[in-house]
Amino acid sequence: MIHPIYTELTECRDCYKCVRSCPVKAIQVKDGSAVVVKDRCIYCGHCVDTCPSHAKKIRNDLFRVQQFLKSGRKVYCSLAPSVASEFPHSVDAILVALQRLGFFAISETAIGATLVSASIEKYAEEHGGECPWISTACPTVVQLVRKYYPALVPNLSKVPSPLQCHSAYLRSLYGEDIGIVFIGPCIAKKVEADDTPGYPDFALTFGELRAWLSQENIELAAIEEELDGHSVEIPSFVPCAAGKSTFYPVEGGMIASLKWGNNPFQTSAVAISGSEQVIGTLRELPPFGTDKDSDFLELLFCEGGCINGPGNLKGRSSAFKKGYASRYTKNRIQENREIFKAPAPFVDLLLSEGYKLIKEPQVGLSAQMGALPAKHSEQEIEKALKELGKVDKSDELDCGGCGYNNCREMTIAYLDGMAEPEMCVTKMRKEAQNKIDVLLRTIPIGVVIVDDQLKIVDCNNGFLNMFGDVDYMVEKEILDLIGGLPLERFVPFFDKFREQFSKPKTEQYRLHYQDRFLRVTFFSVEKQRLVGALFEDVTTPTVRRETVVKKAEDVIQKSLETVQQIASLLGENAADTEIMLNSLIDAFKVPEGGEIDGFTRDEQQDFS
Repeated sequence: MIHPIYTELTECRDCYKCVRSCPVKAIQVKDGSAVVVKDRCIYCGHCVDTCPSHAKKIRNDLFRVQQFLKSGRKVYCSLAPSVASEFPHSVDAILVALQRLGFFAISETAIGATLVSASIEKYAEEHGGECPWISTACPTVVQLVRKYYPALVPNLSKVPSPLQCHSAYLRSLYGEDIGIVFIGPCIAKKVEADDTPGYPDFALTFGELRAWLSQENIELAAIEEELDGHSVEIPSFVPCAAGKSTFYPVEGGMIASLKWGNNPFQTSAVAISGSEQVIGTLRELPPFGTDKDSDFLELLFCEGGCINGPGNLKGRSSAFKKGYASRYTKNRIQENREIFKAPAPFVDLLLSEGYKLIKEPQVGLSAQMGALPAKHSEQEIEKALKELGKVDKSDELDCGGCGYNNCREMTIAYLDGMAEPEMCVTKMRKEAQNKIDVLLRTIPIGVVIVDDQLKIVDCNNGFLNMFGDVDYMVEKEILDLIGGLPLERFVPFFDKFREQFSKPKTEQYRLHYQDRFLRVTFFSVEKQRLVGALFEDVTTPTVRRETVVKKAEDVIQKSLETVQQIASLLGENAADTEIMLNSLIDAFKVPEGGEIDGFTRDEQQDFS
């Protein structure tokens, strides 16, 4: 089965943006492509949100759900309470739409949240008002603890997540053979469906729901008009509507739904959201039972809570989402309708059985633990740093171009097989510069690069030998000093360079300069900003041309007398011979006296 988050390799553009955004660096770069590593991934969806080429994908379970609905089983929809912020004006229309899509009934995931809250309250009552647990409401936090902070696994709530509790409760009411499909903002809920089959059976994001509605040509606006005209009935939640627990998807909403949540000065519970804050909290948290002052922790990995989950519609501010969610919960409490109350026997069952109630496969969980990177000795790290071009501390720029926070972190990832040397931007730049420097120094022709102000950016010994009256090898340090000098100090034909900034392709000319014959090739380095030129000394083959010219003149002179004598016999053929030989002279003749004769386009070269 495809993992909940995967990479479309053909679309990956080798930018490392996903590495940079991943809070646990669960991205392996191999052969230039960034792949999500299942055993390290916590399914937060950061890489999906940040990938500029959309190569990071959320597994689409829509077809499987559609087939599931055709199986003949009664399929219940577990609808996340964040529906209020995702469809703020269309919650009733969503219920009608879900019924039309084929769901037997619709229940609120917040029912499970109510069961969880009741369990926490009872545990606290039985333990002196304290419940030093980490909430399991956020599956990404659960994945994070199990994979990266295994010592804190005992700190996790003994009660399953709200979705898992909701699934178990629905089965206790309506039978084990029912189907359950979760719809909400979370990618990690797909992991719950994979790891604990049936609790739920499948999980869809709001994005998948929108695609489904579009596929079936169901328009929420049209349903709203039907509702306004009272031509359609709104389906009721089963077994009934949830109350304060519908505020769970907002940071602090879980604590607010508890009995002791009304206290503005919380002394026994803390709500934290956002990846950096959550990881920072776990990093400093003592193991369960070692600190008597530990608080109950409501940790939500998405900043602001589930209302900002990766499966939500983008572009709506947190302020508006929180406002919609708050009003939805307030109206629910104030409405004259039956509100779900957690049955005491089922709460006792949750506390006594915990995860056994959802038949969680322990093999799957054990495979998820211990995903921490292997420990490497300082000697191994130092050796790898040198391999990556970090010879001393000054080379460790910590630029973050590779996606990692610092050079040392990237080096450890390299040792773990998660990163490639090519990811180090400074290493690749230095190597490229060194190759260019070696090429410029050893190439047997003159090279110069100038900017749009006709100032030298770079040049080599060949250029200085031709135009700088230098007949010895110049050290690199001296060459570096030439950068920034005006080109006109070296060549009188600097205006020819100015013309090249407006030319789209490479141009090649022949030039006679100070008793030398040069082949000049102009090329663009950066469009309208940098232009380069190659100067190749072709004096030797040109002297050979002069010899041809001299011999051709001798042939003409000696032939004229003969031509005149036998003109009557040869007629036009003699004239043709003279014309051909004169053309040969013109083609090879060069100016006398060594002066510059300007540039002659080399028609033999084609760079189109």
